[in-house]
Amino acid sequence: MRNLFLLLAILLVFDVVHSQEMTSKILYDIIEKEADTVKIKGNSYQFLINDVGFICVFDENANRMRIISPIVKREEIGEEELLNAMVANFHSVLDVKYALSDEVIWSVFIHPLRELSEHQIQDAIKQVYAAALTFGSSYSSTGMVFPGNTRKKEKQKPKILKKI
Repeated sequence: MRNLFLLLAILLVFDVVHSQEMTSKILYDIIEKEADTVKIKGNSYQFLINDVGFICVFDENANRMRIISPIVKREEIGEEELLNAMVANFHSVLDVKYALSDEVIWSVFIHPLRELSEHQIQDAIKQVYAAALTFGSSYSSTGMVFPGNTRKKEKQKPKILKKI
């Protein structure tokens, strides 16, 4: 019984020491280290890395955050690029996803805020950046690809017969 109590006490101390809740201030400090420039705008940080624009939006009360990067207007791409992005969401963009909002295709990382570590935020920024840059080519956020059907197959359209 004494050993069990000692083990629980050690685990509790380790958990308190190990876990530091992510806050908007810590999030800003991490982004500031990674970015070329950062602007604070309400509950968001707008930043640039190698001329690629990012927005980090957070809500500490709702415990949510997202890092997003605009890629292209929807009207500027075809159906094939859009479908390839959907396939990539399953196989090759791992912790980020391609998303459509306000007629813009975005590279998006969404996560609970408090549970994030510094490393996870740094990795998220790298993946959002990579997914934005590789849209239209490899559609990837890392060098890793999950196996499966990673290429879109064209379905043959049924022929419409006209009555004479």
